Formats: sequence, C-alpha cells, structure tokens
Amino acid sequence: MTSIGRARARGIETLSLDSPATRNALSASLVAELAHALTECGKDADVRAVVLTHTGNTFCAGADLRDPPPPEALVALLRLLVDVPKPVVARVTGHVRAGGLGLLAACDIAAASLESTFAFTEVRIGVAPAVISLPLLPRTDPRALARYYLTGERFDATEATRAGLLTTAAADVDEALAPILDGLRRSAPEALAETKRLLTARVLETFDRDAADLTALSARLFASAQAREGMTAFLERRDPVWVV
Repeated sequence: MTSIGRARARGIETLSLDSPATRNALSASLVAELAHALTECGKDADVRAVVLTHTGNTFCAGADLRDPPPPEALVALLRLLVDVPKPVVARVTGHVRAGGLGLLAACDIAAASLESTFAFTEVRIGVAPAVISLPLLPRTDPRALARYYLTGERFDATEATRAGLLTTAAADVDEALAPILDGLRRSAPEALAETKRLLTARVLETFDRDAADLTALSARLFASAQAREGMTAFLERRDPVWVV
C-alpha cells in the first residue's frame, strides 16, 4: 500500500504523507516512496512546483522506531528536497516532531496553521538531531535551535516562524499559501530552477562537508544502550531511567 498521495492542479504537484496510522513516521518505505515521487517531479516539465503536505493530524512524527530508514537514505531524501530543480513548499496543519522538522527545513518555503506544534524530541529518547541538522543549521536561528535541540520542548507556529523554521503561519494555511502558489505559477521554470540553485548553495555545501560525519554519528547513537532504553521507554509510554 502506498504511503504517498499524489495530485496535480495547474502545474502544482501535491505529495501527501499518507500513513496516519503511524503519524506519518519516516519508515524505510515512506522515505523511499517520497524520494521516488520527488525524483519524478524533478524530471517532469509540467510540474512547476511541489507542495509537501500530509493526511491526519501529524505532518510527520520523526523516524519510525519500528522500521527506521537507514541514515544514508534520510540524508539522500533531505538532499533531494534541497536539490530538486523545482520549488518545494511545505503545507502543515498538524504536529511535527524530530525528523519531520528536517523535512520542513529542507523545503524552500514552509507554511503552517497556527494550531501546529513542533519539537525536537531526539534528546528525550537518547539520540541527537544529527542528520536533520544538515538543512536546519544553515537556515534557522542558532539561539532558538540551541534551546529546542537541547530541551526537547514543544513550541508553536509563531515561534517556529521567528526561528526561521517556517516562512509563515496563519489561521488558514491555504489562504496564506494562495499568493505564494500564484507567484510560482507565474514564474518561468528555468528561472525558478536557477533561483533555487542560488538559494540552496550554502545548504548543499553543508551536505557536502558534513553528511558523512553526521550519518556516522546518527548510526552510532541509534545503536547505543541509551537509545535502546529511550526508545523502549517511549514505546512503553514511561519515563526513561535518566529522568531526574
């Protein structure tokens, strides 16, 4: 069963994370399907831009702890979002956790409803937001990122916008996106591709420099005893042993 929905209207291809039973967690299969769909969009001359959205009340809950993707596959997906020669616009009307925030940061434009919430929960299960730092560190406010990386606190859409994680937050996200999508439809395809290249150059430099080290860090942390305790505690809905 596919976990990516697809629809097209006037040159805008909408890709929907469609695994609500797992809160659209990043499983190996979902990551592979999304990468395939993005690759097809990148090659399709009739696609002007891509909207990445979701079904259910959660955009993405982060890595699927029962079927996690290899770190290399997640790196490749994040890089594809940054490098695909079409603008990618995130549309969020729910909650975003951990690896899901990496997806947001990799998109060129991100909009969310005011009821959306966000959290980097990695430290609370004994790992670190390693791979998702590749698009996050170049694009977000360092002070805000330090607080939310280190504490795992939940924050709202207004704060996410201030921190640079979102482009805009609004009561009606589709109303907020309407002029953005209209602008993309009015823009020349090659000009969009070259302008995106200008905007993403620094992010891609970060991938080139740091991807191997952060992939290794992620693999090491996920294999640790601390992570095993954290993930077991999460699945058993209890505090891990280190909580004081």
